[in-house]
Amino acid sequence: MIKVLVVDDSAIVRDVLSAAIEKQPDMELVGTAPDPFVARDKIVKLKPDVITLDIEMPRMDGLSFLERIMHYFPLPVIIVSSVTTHDPYAAVKALELGAFDVVNKPGGSITVEDVKEDVLRKIRAAYEVRDRFIERASRIAEEGTGTGRRQSALLQRDTGKTLLTQVRTTEKLIAIGASTGGTVALEQIFRVLPAHLYPIVVVQHMPPDFTRQFAQRLHELSNLDVKEGEQEEILQAGTVYIAPGGYHMEVQRRGASLFINLNQKERIHFQRPAVDMLFHSVAREVGQNALGILLTGMGRDGAEGLLAMKKAGAMTIAQDEESSIVWGMPRSAVELGAAAKVLPLEKVPAEIITFCS
Repeated sequence: MIKVLVVDDSAIVRDVLSAAIEKQPDMELVGTAPDPFVARDKIVKLKPDVITLDIEMPRMDGLSFLERIMHYFPLPVIIVSSVTTHDPYAAVKALELGAFDVVNKPGGSITVEDVKEDVLRKIRAAYEVRDRFIERASRIAEEGTGTGRRQSALLQRDTGKTLLTQVRTTEKLIAIGASTGGTVALEQIFRVLPAHLYPIVVVQHMPPDFTRQFAQRLHELSNLDVKEGEQEEILQAGTVYIAPGGYHMEVQRRGASLFINLNQKERIHFQRPAVDMLFHSVAREVGQNALGILLTGMGRDGAEGLLAMKKAGAMTIAQDEESSIVWGMPRSAVELGAAAKVLPLEKVPAEIITFCS
């Protein structure tokens, strides 16, 4: 039985999640808490396997509490929150602090049933990899900033002043897919890349609206322009396009230019956006002029798409096990023979630069 503690100041949300968890044959609701102070005592007493946590709560905000949890009593935490928080980057910061995943609260097109299904699936996923996830999330969070500085210094030393200042076309394309742990991995990559690169398209599994936060966060950290992809948008050099939550993102070629196509077709591997949808379109439209990179994440999404890219002549890379927070998606790609290279995260930026030059 997966022991779950629900922490939320909303009695309605506590009731909805509690009822859903209690109906599951493999889960046990060990308690609920309206704020972090009550939750702290229940964590110590009840020793849950997984926690669901709101961000905006009385007496202590969820981010501060999450930081304390990961330091003193590390365990998988699933953030269940609205995007309308006082901090526009709250969900992204939660993932940086070691949260397992993020789920949007009901509202707009997101129904209560959608939220319940998503939370239950992520509770199971978090429990499945809890020991490995906690160890790697804690280590990578501690090393992240220093690693970024070392990477930046190394890239500057190796590339000098030849950082692609003349790239102005969409002749080539870089496609990246990621899930659990991917926000941290992508931050480490984009912190150190130079400004002038071929267009980069990214699928990071995140709920609707949170992807906009993530794109804005990356834009502030990176030399590149980072934004959410928009329907019919032409791909430009020096720009990173993040697939918006709730939409699959594909690329389409029209003459010499590449455009974004968004759709809401059925989920693939429970995901929308799905990495496979993007990678298959890149294989069709770009072929050997593409670079495909599959980063840390649960499940198999992206593995078949990366194989399609490899068969089309593209260069393909999978993140290695040691540097992945969860080695699920990259492992599936390696098992399929889809990855021409299996690399630690810190070597990925140099491969991107080499591809572009």
